[in-house]
Amino acid sequence: MSTLACGKVQVMSRILIIEDEDSIADLEKDYLELSDFEVVIENDGLKGLEVALKEDWDLLILDLMLPGIDGFEICRKIRESRNMPIIIVSARKDDIDKIRGLGLGADDYMTKPFSPSELVARVKAHLSRYDRLVKSGIPENDVVEIRGLKIDKTARRVWVNGEEKQFTTKEFDLLTFLASNPDRVFSKDEIFRNIWDMDSIGDIATVTVHIKKIREKIEADSSNPQYIETIWGVGYRFRV
Repeated sequence: MSTLACGKVQVMSRILIIEDEDSIADLEKDYLELSDFEVVIENDGLKGLEVALKEDWDLLILDLMLPGIDGFEICRKIRESRNMPIIIVSARKDDIDKIRGLGLGADDYMTKPFSPSELVARVKAHLSRYDRLVKSGIPENDVVEIRGLKIDKTARRVWVNGEEKQFTTKEFDLLTFLASNPDRVFSKDEIFRNIWDMDSIGDIATVTVHIKKIREKIEADSSNPQYIETIWGVGYRFRV
């Protein structure tokens, strides 16, 4: 949607609110419309997800506790195909909820009750940041995100459920190699050649040690790995 201003066509940013509490959704909408945003409200999680993926939006304001499907799952599904700012607004104040939401790709997390003016300020800040990234022509970092694991290949940083983990050079290279080739089984010799750029000459224990260290950092239970799976007698596979 656009409006005429000073003889020029000014495009209004479109914001989708997925919130089942009418009073809160209406309050957010009123304040955002006063700042010249176009706002649409969806009260149901499933319908909200459908609208979020079907139409073009500049920013999403997302509640967590919704009928049909919760906000965490909505955030995860949107991040699989869309790149827009997502602000979670929720009554859930536990750090674990914030960590999970940010780990799934949300850009911000606000707890209820909140200041409507602060919400508008954060919306403007996130839209401005995304606008600068697009107009600058600077490509975004190459990032792999799988079930709470986020690997920024450009910055060489790793997060697990929002918590950053420290990796050595070879640990990072090995994790990135496997995560970039999901569901493919690699022998220890293949991994050694790809990461150490030489034949193993029987030194495949190095791979085993590095896999163990990586699991200790990314797995909730390293004895029952959910990411890097051992294929006995063959090698390793990254599960998606």
